[in-house]
Amino acid sequence: MEYHHLSAEELQSQIQQTKQKEAQLKQALSERREVEKLGLAQEIRHMIEERGHDLEEIAEQLLPRRLRGASIKKPRKFGSGRYTRYVDPDNPDHVYVRGVLPSWMKDKMAALGLDPNNKEDRDFFKANHMQVFPG
Repeated sequence: MEYHHLSAEELQSQIQQTKQKEAQLKQALSERREVEKLGLAQEIRHMIEERGHDLEEIAEQLLPRRLRGASIKKPRKFGSGRYTRYVDPDNPDHVYVRGVLPSWMKDKMAALGLDPNNKEDRDFFKANHMQVFPG
């Protein structure tokens, strides 16, 4: 596509659309990977059961010796659990629960042309560019 004939507003719109499409593709990729992991886990479980082994015994064998028998850490809880928790698909350390928006979230919204002070923009961003944090 030729871009030299487009106005600045049209070029900005094209950039916005491209960023939104990229975010949608990243979300779709993340969801696809989760589905594939679940499918793989089901295949492995079926193989273990089909061969007559106990799932937990085999799972223990998969852990390094130093971790065998050690309790598996549970994910850190955020808030009381009553609120939706969102994770940045690009950086799982970035988690938003509620309240004041963190700077990383404001920056990402601004990069997409969204206003962090506008509730509709915040809701749109959370629905389309964040993942609901499991647990």
